[in-house]
Amino acid sequence: MSRRPEHLAPPELFYDETEARKYTQNSRMIDIQNQMCRRAIELLLLPENTTHLLLDIGCGSGLSGSVIKEYEHEWIGIDISSAMLGVALEREVGGDLILGDMGQGMPFKAGTFDGAISISALQWLCNADKNSHDPPKRLYKFFSTLFSCLSRSARAVFQFYPENSEQIELITTQATKAGFYGGVVVDFPNSTKAKKYFLVLMTGGATVLPRALSVNETDSVVPYASRREQMKKAKGKYLKNSKDWIIEKKERRRKQGKKVSEDSKYTGRRRCGRF
Repeated sequence: MSRRPEHLAPPELFYDETEARKYTQNSRMIDIQNQMCRRAIELLLLPENTTHLLLDIGCGSGLSGSVIKEYEHEWIGIDISSAMLGVALEREVGGDLILGDMGQGMPFKAGTFDGAISISALQWLCNADKNSHDPPKRLYKFFSTLFSCLSRSARAVFQFYPENSEQIELITTQATKAGFYGGVVVDFPNSTKAKKYFLVLMTGGATVLPRALSVNETDSVVPYASRREQMKKAKGKYLKNSKDWIIEKKERRRKQGKKVSEDSKYTGRRRCGRF
């Protein structure tokens, strides 16, 4: 039996309540997800010192959304698994959540988002889980509606697990037909375990693709930045998600007139099942 999840069941069935909780409580999966999300955000090349609205496609239980918030961006997530979204709600991940099938298109107004990311979801569209499913048509529907809801200077970055070169060609062909420019960036191409595929799509015309990471060229590439290393660069600021950082952020929101919960001895304390 194949070990690829998309061969075992449709995503809305595979990611049931048991799988959703297992995925969200596995420290190794969380670390990998966080690393890939940080790399995807790097590849978006967003202007610095500005808050952006990002779309998280296949947001699951909100692990990527938590990373997006670390970068102080806002986000909206869409996922086909109600169980995954249920866990995200329990974790109070801080983004708006929508239940939806990416193969049926993105239900957003034109120009809504400044960028989009997706971690480990795109390859599911290459399968026909129902008799009515036609992978090329579903991919085109997805990419064309995504193109519409992005601003004309935005990028979309997908980390995905292609099964073969035919799947890569299928995906890139439909993305190009929908109006996107771009291509696939393969990080650590000579490593069996570290190798990662990122589809980098652009709405504003063709530009040079970002350089892939390589274990042989560590001096000339940007490595995955650890969370603590990012915070070291933010001199004079509190460590993100620390108690002081949370209190400061809540105070800013109070000044903006937003409703914020009262501070207590539990503010900033880690809780069971949350990350």
